[in-house]
Amino acid sequence: MKFRPCIDLHQGKVKQIVGSTLSDQNVDAVRTNFASEQPPSFYAHMYKRDSLTGGHVIMLGPGNDAAAAEALQAYPGGLQVGGGITADNAKEWLSLGASGVIVTSYVFKDGRVFEDRLQKLVSMVGKENLVLDLSCRKKGSEYYVVTDRWQKFTDITINQESLHFFARFCTEFLIHAVDVEGKCAGIDEQLVELLGRMSPVPTTYAGGVKSMADMYRVKELAGNRLDATIGSALDIFGGTGVTYKEAVQFNSRELAER
Repeated sequence: MKFRPCIDLHQGKVKQIVGSTLSDQNVDAVRTNFASEQPPSFYAHMYKRDSLTGGHVIMLGPGNDAAAAEALQAYPGGLQVGGGITADNAKEWLSLGASGVIVTSYVFKDGRVFEDRLQKLVSMVGKENLVLDLSCRKKGSEYYVVTDRWQKFTDITINQESLHFFARFCTEFLIHAVDVEGKCAGIDEQLVELLGRMSPVPTTYAGGVKSMADMYRVKELAGNRLDATIGSALDIFGGTGVTYKEAVQFNSRELAER
C-alpha cells in the first residue's frame, strides 16, 4: 500500500474543499477547508524530494490550467492530472509532464458511458497513460459513479462487472468516496472493502482519512490491495489529524516491506 499525495486546485489555488459542495451554479455553496498561500509547485517539489510517486493534480473547475501545468513541470513524470481531460487535450497534458491523465466526465453523458470516447483516448495516449476516475456516491445500497463536479449521478454502479469493464481501457482507477470527501470524519469502510475485493487494477481510494489509523484500516479492509490519499487531515493542508512526515514515513515502511 502507498500513500498517494494530491494537489487539488480550485480557482487557480491549492485548496481542500468538501467535495459534495462543488457546484458550477452556486459558487458560494462551496465549502473550503483550506486555501494555501503556497503555489502548486511548492507541493510538487516537496513530493519529488520525498520520492512520492503516483500522486494526482485535480483541477476542480475552470481557471486551473496554469496552476496544474506549474505543478507538473515542477515534478515531471511524478504526478497524474485530471479535471477537464478530453481526447483533444490529453496528449498536451502528457507533454507538460503528467505521468498519466485522469478522465471521468468526458466518457460519461446523460447517465451512460461512451465507449467510443474511451477507445479514442486509448488509441491517442495508450492504456498505460490513462487513469479512470470512478468517484462515486451512495444511493440506496449501491455506489453510483458521479460526474460534473460530483453532482450528477450516472446509472453506472461500482461492482465487479463495471470495474472489469473499465479496466479494459486504463492502467489505474482513482475513486473518491464523495459522501465523505473533505470531511475528516473517517473512511467509507464499505466502499474500501468492496474495492479491495473487486478492483482488477491498481486503485487509489480517497475520502475521509482523518488519521494514520485510517490508513492502516484501509490496508486491513482492502487486503493491502488499495493505495490511499490524504487531503484535509494533513498538516500541510491545515489539518491536525496527520502530519506530512507521518505519511511519508508510512510510505517508506510500506515500500520496505515489499
